[in-house]
Order: sequence, then structure tokens, then C-alpha cells
Amino acid sequence: MTKYREILRLNSLELSQQNIADSCNVSKKTVNRVLKRAKELDISWPLDENDTDAVLAEKFFPTANQVTTNKRMPDYTYIRKELLRNGVSKKLLWTEYMEDCRANGEEPLMYSQFCYHIQQDEQKHRATMHINRKPGEQVEVDWAGDPATIIDPDTGEIIKVYIFVGVMTYSQYAYVEACLDMKQKSWINAHVHMYEFFCGVAKILVPDNCKTAVIHNGGWKDQQINETYQEMAEHYGTAIIPARVRAPKDKPNAEGTVGNISTWITAALRCEQFFSLAELNRAIKDKLELFNQRLFQKKEGSRRSLFLEEEKPLLAPLPATRFELCDWKIATVQFNYHISVDGMLYSVPYEYIKKKVDVRVTDTTIEIFYNHNRIASHRHLKGRSGQYSTITGHMPQDHQKYLEWNGDRFRKWAERIGINTYTVVHAILTSKRVEQQTYRSCMGLLKLAEKYSDAMLEVACKKALTYTASPSYKSIKNILVTSPEKLASDVTDTKTTHKARGITRGADYYRR
Repeated sequence: MTKYREILRLNSLELSQQNIADSCNVSKKTVNRVLKRAKELDISWPLDENDTDAVLAEKFFPTANQVTTNKRMPDYTYIRKELLRNGVSKKLLWTEYMEDCRANGEEPLMYSQFCYHIQQDEQKHRATMHINRKPGEQVEVDWAGDPATIIDPDTGEIIKVYIFVGVMTYSQYAYVEACLDMKQKSWINAHVHMYEFFCGVAKILVPDNCKTAVIHNGGWKDQQINETYQEMAEHYGTAIIPARVRAPKDKPNAEGTVGNISTWITAALRCEQFFSLAELNRAIKDKLELFNQRLFQKKEGSRRSLFLEEEKPLLAPLPATRFELCDWKIATVQFNYHISVDGMLYSVPYEYIKKKVDVRVTDTTIEIFYNHNRIASHRHLKGRSGQYSTITGHMPQDHQKYLEWNGDRFRKWAERIGINTYTVVHAILTSKRVEQQTYRSCMGLLKLAEKYSDAMLEVACKKALTYTASPSYKSIKNILVTSPEKLASDVTDTKTTHKARGITRGADYYRR
């Protein structure tokens, strides 16, 4: 589906339609059509969270039916060869292509689409040209080819570390940082440090086609930006336009600077030993400062002077907060309307039981999404595993009523039955470290009165208290189940005793 939200966001950053098209993997014509339609409907960035790409598609083009057909694609090798002949045109080749498709019962492309696909193929074989970049417009990032090393102070083991390089395209002002690996966390953190080093953000970010930046689904046109990487770009208000696979000229400044970095920083430090990553990065920082201050050979000034004078004033300001790195997980909502994340349990609305949800995990928050819509948010629990974070509104109505119970309410209920029942309930309530852990037992105990009567429960509690000062729900239930006749007899005797005492006053009473 077309990334309508991303197109509108990038347009708000005043990027050209061509840059937007490259970032969103669509044609410039599609970008123009979307922006024109958004203007007609008075829709602009920022958008409401409910305005997903599917919703925007229905708003923009409600009558558009996206029909996918298996149309025969042109033979690009044959077409390139035939177009070199005198008198051969695309129109002629399309006519022949149409006749061949009909003869074989295949569905052909229309002429405009035929020309479009040929043009896309031609672009892959065209010669490159130098493009003048505007100050503050673009930054290129990559991993340097040659790793550095540090020494483990405990074992003496030599550990490879990898060099991240970020280069402002216009001034060639560079940022360099050593990382222990090339995983996503190191990749994102290096970007955060780079933006802080530049004290601003360029409009366009051009990364290499590494897995931490791009997800490949079978070709350059089908590549997708890594979700966390895209989230970082939105946080800093920049657009990601990845370089094509095996196309280093898409980011020539980063490629060229990588070679210089290998010479003036990595190789310059080859004779020194470092026993921690922090120690190596301090040495890199010193060499980097000299590298950026080195004068150009064919023009005036240095990378640093050109950056400070012409590029830094045009960078977008840093956001108020650092980007917080997150992990994305997939979880299934269990029957207790909770999901498990790293051993902790977080509630979601009970309507999503057995649904698969996307979970965004940061150091401080847990956000839960279903079909790209956020349905719950929790504080990230720390400490012992098995803790619950439950929001009352996520619970069914009958479960919410259970929350209304508390220790005092159970005690008042037990007191109405009898002193022995009260004593047992009080003992159960104080038997656990957390009172709420005993509510189920108290509820089960007091519900026994509905099956056996208040009097029998009171007698059973009295009998249980002769064995122990802290009877359990299970022990009292066993007394009621195993000897109901004996308890009924004790109840009758008790009633008779109370009745006799109520009638017989004695001679002394009447002498008064």
C-alpha cells in the first residue's frame, strides 16, 4: 500500500517530490497525485493517529479499486538491443509486443506502462553524473570496511570493533565512532551521537543497504525501511533514502571518507593499544578533530570551517529529547487478557483475547498495537519476573466487580455469620504477605454458607479452630463434606441450648 502518511510528513519537511518518491518507493507521479488530492481535501501533516494509510486511501481515492493482474513484462535485453537499430521506436516495439501477447493469450501492458518499465530499466544502465548538493540537505552513513581492535584487560583477548562513519554531503564534515558490533542498537545509538555531534539534523539520511537499515523483499524497488530506523527518522524529522544495492556512487562522500578514515584515523592508531571501547573512542575523537580541520587540497578552507559557516546554520534543530531505542515483539493475548513481555505481564482490553499484537518495548514504556493502532500502554516493569500491570478498564465487567472487594468487607460479611467465622476469615486475610492474595480463599469460604447454611459454617469454623489458630478454606470445606450429620446435630444442640436459656429465668430472677 502507498505510504500516504509518510508522503505527507516528508512534504511538510519541504522535500522535493523526487526525494519523497525515492524515500517511499513510489513514482514521482504518485507523490504529485497524493499531494494534489490532499490539498483538495485540506488534509495536511500532522495527522490524527487514526488516519492510517488505509483510511487515507479511502479518503483520497474512494472509488479506486486496486486490481492486481499478472501482465507479461517486456524483454528488456531484447528491447535495449532493438532500440539501437535505425528506425526502431518504442511504439513499434510495443505494437509487436501486443501482437505477441495476444497470440499467446497473455495480458499486455498499456503503452504508458510499457514505456515506464523500459525507462526504469534504462536508468539502471545510464552513466552517472555529479550532483551538487545544497548545504544541510543530506548526510551519508556507512560502516567502515576495516575494523579496529581493543584488548580485553582480563583475558588479553583481541576483540574486533566496527567503525561507524557519518558524513555531511556538502561540507564532507565527518563523524566517527567505534562500536562493539554492527547490530541495530549500535547502529541507532551511533546515529543519535552523530546528530548530537553535528548539533542539528539534515533533511535527508542516506544509509547503506545493511539489514539494520533496510529490509529486502526481492529487489531494490521492494526494499522497506527497518521499522525502528523509520521511527528514529520520524523522531528527528528526517527522510531516509537508502542507497541501491551494490551502488556505492549513491553515497560517494561516505565511501570516499571511509577510505580517508582508514588512513588518517584507523591506520594512524594501529600502533597503539586500547583496553576499552571508551578509551578507543577518546583517541578517535582526537584524530577526528584533526581530520576535520585538515585543509582541502583543491579548495579553500577545511571540512570544519565549511560546515560551521555554510552548513550548520541550515540544519534543523535537535528535538527536545533523545530518541529512545525500542524493540518490536509479537505477542498473543492470553485468556487472562494479558501478554507476556520479558517475564512480565501487561493487560490489554479483553476484546483482544487470542489476538496477535505488536509490542513496542523501550526502557521506560510498553506500548501495544493491533493493526497499527495503539490499544494499551504501560510502564515498563523491572525486578522479579511474574509481576502484573493491569488497567481496570481492560477487564470484563464481572472481573471489575471483584476489585471492589477488600479485607474489611470480608470481615463484616463473616461477622454477620458468627464470631468463629470472623476469626477464621481474619486469620486467612493475615496469612499472606499481600492481602489481595487471600481474597479468593475468603470468597470461597463465605460462599460455603449458601450451600450448607450460616449455622453449619459457624460450627465448622469453631471445630477447625480447636485444631489450629489459622484454619484454611480447604480444611473447613473438608469438615463440611466429611461430617455434615455431626455438624447438623451440633447446630441443633446449640439452638436447643440457646432456647432453654432464653425461657428459664430461675427463682432468684423472680425474687427481684
